[in-house]
Amino acid sequence: MKRLHIRLSHVIGTLLLLCPLVVQADDAATQQQACGDRAADAVQARYRDVKDIRANFVQTSRAVGPGGAQGASAASGSVVLQVPGKMRWSYEKPEPSLVVSDGRTLWLYDPAFGEAQKLPVTDEGYLSGAAIQFLLGQGNLREEFSIEARACEISSAELRLTPREAATYEFLTIWVDPTDGLIQRTEVADLLGNRTLVEFRDMAVNQKPDDSVFEFEPPEGVSVVELTPPQ
Repeated sequence: MKRLHIRLSHVIGTLLLLCPLVVQADDAATQQQACGDRAADAVQARYRDVKDIRANFVQTSRAVGPGGAQGASAASGSVVLQVPGKMRWSYEKPEPSLVVSDGRTLWLYDPAFGEAQKLPVTDEGYLSGAAIQFLLGQGNLREEFSIEARACEISSAELRLTPREAATYEFLTIWVDPTDGLIQRTEVADLLGNRTLVEFRDMAVNQKPDDSVFEFEPPEGVSVVELTPPQ
């Protein structure tokens, strides 16, 4: 970049001209953060009494490899979540697969490979993850996260949630309706830079799903692999 040689008087004049813009920018940032704070409060209030959630989802994953960012991969299906720590992610596209947990055991089933991986659920809430915890009213946004409003408009607010304590991910971003706290999308950035974006559609709450929804029995002939939870 070429060096710019500007007389001191020009520098002072430029700074004086920019001062009103700086004040306006500060005001805009303050208003945006205030809007974000209202959106965070709306999310907390909306999901405080939620016991279960049923929705369709579209998931987009972007992995980081040795050469940098890789191409995005997409998947879609349906999900059922229930307090405490129960979930069922039924992937339909591009290939059928299943992620099921009854709060004690997690199953990862891949019909194409004829394999089911089994993993015990740890007490730290490893399987639930930050997004699921507050979707089910189990988390406290202000206590557990530093909240930054990246954007905030009438119909949608983008909030970046950075965990205050060590976690298995770097940050979580949520897009919500500031008026009613309805979560539209979530994105998790892990410690390696990989990102997973999930868009929720047709969300319904407190449907009281049967316990069998969160149970899994490997089909006959399927190979079962016992995994060890991360330390």
